[in-house]
Amino acid sequence: MAETSPSGSSTKKLTVVTLAIMNIVAVVSLRGLPAEAEYGLSSIFYYIFAAIFFLIPVSLVAAELATGWPEKGGVFRWVGEAFGPQWAFLAMFMLFIEVSVWFPTALTFGAVSLAFIGPDQTWDQALSSNKFFVLAIVLAIYWLATFIAFRGVDAFSKVSKWGGMIGTIIPATILIILGFSYLGSGEPVHIELTWADVIPDFSNFSNIVLAASIFLFYAGMEMNAIHVKELDNASKSYPMAIAVASIGTVAIFILGTLAIGFVIPQADINLTQSLLVAYYDMFHWAGVGFLAPIMAVCLAIGVLAGIVTWVAGPSSGLLTVAKAGYLPRFWQHTNKNDMATHIMLLQAGLVTVLSILFVVMPSVQATYQILSQLTVILYLVMYLLMFAAAIYLRFSQPNRPRPYKIPGGKAGMFLVAGIGFIGSLIAFIFSFIPPGQIAVGSPTNYVLILIALTVFFVVLPFIIYANRKPHWKDEEADFAPFTWEIENSHPGIPNHSDTHTTHLTKKHLQWLHKKKAVNRGENA
Repeated sequence: MAETSPSGSSTKKLTVVTLAIMNIVAVVSLRGLPAEAEYGLSSIFYYIFAAIFFLIPVSLVAAELATGWPEKGGVFRWVGEAFGPQWAFLAMFMLFIEVSVWFPTALTFGAVSLAFIGPDQTWDQALSSNKFFVLAIVLAIYWLATFIAFRGVDAFSKVSKWGGMIGTIIPATILIILGFSYLGSGEPVHIELTWADVIPDFSNFSNIVLAASIFLFYAGMEMNAIHVKELDNASKSYPMAIAVASIGTVAIFILGTLAIGFVIPQADINLTQSLLVAYYDMFHWAGVGFLAPIMAVCLAIGVLAGIVTWVAGPSSGLLTVAKAGYLPRFWQHTNKNDMATHIMLLQAGLVTVLSILFVVMPSVQATYQILSQLTVILYLVMYLLMFAAAIYLRFSQPNRPRPYKIPGGKAGMFLVAGIGFIGSLIAFIFSFIPPGQIAVGSPTNYVLILIALTVFFVVLPFIIYANRKPHWKDEEADFAPFTWEIENSHPGIPNHSDTHTTHLTKKHLQWLHKKKAVNRGENA
């Protein structure tokens, strides 16, 4: 975040390169590369397709929304401005739940990494496939991370500071260098290196199912959209930063995926183990096999540091929404470090329940896949709402000041957000279809579990919203009212007289007074 002077003017600006690097670090993760290595050279097509239909639209749409509505709330505010608080609550709830579902899959990769620190790969692979070992590591680390997060920002920031560099950037660089060195050495590779293989075989429908998860690889670019205000000449600099970040992200994913494919036969690819196996094989090929356990430790550090950082983030976002009157007072409880302890304990309980699926499903890999797909589904619900809100707000609030605005007027917004919406919808539908490449037990049970969990998590926030009470609102909350609350004229909210949505504190009434005056001046 840029430093500001007491007057509020910026004393430090972000450069295009700095923002591009921030976006790459926020998005890139290596744990999903083996899933796409299943496709060989055709993975290139999927990565580029997802970048065009998801990564770039998310980045540009989030930049306009973040600068046009910079008040606290993020996606909750953006969707709420367009469609009202019940849909906004759904969007925020999806973000909280999908991160909770994501934790077991991310920690599974961390557990597998820890299993590979031994000297015997055969024993390491057997240990990483042991469901009880994986479950024990997942639960132990997650609960430890939760208690660290209870201690506040200072405590967990020290743990997570170097996690991204140690666990992502350095391992990615090593993976790519070794993989392409292996290719250049003349050793036999396990990918057909012909351009015809770049285009997938669309006659085999199962080939595109697993690729739907690639959309989640690019999720998270919206987190840094708020920094667009810290760029000089944002209308030109921001698209440039996005272009650099997109090219860098896509390059890391494509080259890293191919590196794994060079070394491991397609039939032997395992979603949880293959990245570690690839490092093991490459290091031994290069004559530095002793580095394999060190790399396993680095990857585990990266995963665990990321978990510690993410434990508090979504909980803090939900706390803000809760204090605005959308969750009971019990869930608004904070400790002396201002951490949302009750929400975090709820999240930890949910992670525990989901992790126990590891001992129910037929294999660790099957559970990993079903939780990964559920994460994609829930996250895409949020993105569908975000893209729809961006289009709607161009019509409902055309005069709203937007420091960054997608060029091309309404047609430009329709094109960019429309592409993102359609791409997200396609990925959403495909995410329910069992992948042909992975043993998930009964395909029927796989689909039914995904549908049941999705319906439950989508319906739950509407039930909570329908039963909200006026006394849930924290009078000291600094959540600014929506524009339609100011004007009392939102078409999607039938009961503007509802005391829950129109009761404003004295502080907010003073804020509204100033806001109306500013808006009158800007729209004159």
